[in-house]
Amino acid sequence: MPHPTLPTGATLTLVSHHLCPYVQRAAIALAEKGVAFERRTIDLAAKPDWFLAMSPLGKVPLLLIQREDGSEAVLFESAVICEYLEDTQTDTPLHPADPLVRAQHRGWMEFGSSILSDLWGFETAKDAETYAAKRQALSEKFTRVEAALGAGPFFAGGNFSLVDAVFAPIFRYFDVFDTVAPAGVLDGFEKVAAWRAALMRRASVRTAVAEDYPERLKIFLEEHDAWLLKLAA
Repeated sequence: MPHPTLPTGATLTLVSHHLCPYVQRAAIALAEKGVAFERRTIDLAAKPDWFLAMSPLGKVPLLLIQREDGSEAVLFESAVICEYLEDTQTDTPLHPADPLVRAQHRGWMEFGSSILSDLWGFETAKDAETYAAKRQALSEKFTRVEAALGAGPFFAGGNFSLVDAVFAPIFRYFDVFDTVAPAGVLDGFEKVAAWRAALMRRASVRTAVAEDYPERLKIFLEEHDAWLLKLAA
């Protein structure tokens, strides 16, 4: 039975935001699978009407699939987009073939989402107490990640996977934080450090954001009166 593929002649548009880590997941998966796509970046502080009409949750990313006959389909939620690409672009699998290992990978993807939740609290913390609590939560989570990692260079060894696509945007935050006021969240995690370095060398990861990403993230920190900036003062 033939594998399903993208609709013949379809063009893809990834509706994005400059800083969104979930957008980066989808962009990395698209790049890893060699799928051509365009990006349409929006301001989430002033969401356009066309976007609100398409996005039930009012969030990015969206993947717009323009069919050859002019009709359009919309996918929302990064996990759904990545799974769709996995189902239709089978030449470059980003999930393990074994069902049990694949399920375990999906679990670690969810764990990555929980790290992003703590990261939001960490980067927007306005006082020392909140900052310290979120820093501790992140450190505890990365203790678990360290224990789960093998010889590398990627989460599943030599094969780049969707778990890597989830964690690369997480590490990108710390690349910027380290230039502001190193928090030491990842200190002492040798396997995590090696994984982080391997991901940052990956072309799909480097091109998932624009060159001005660091500057935009620093502006975000300033706008949220981040405690991290006070540590750098």
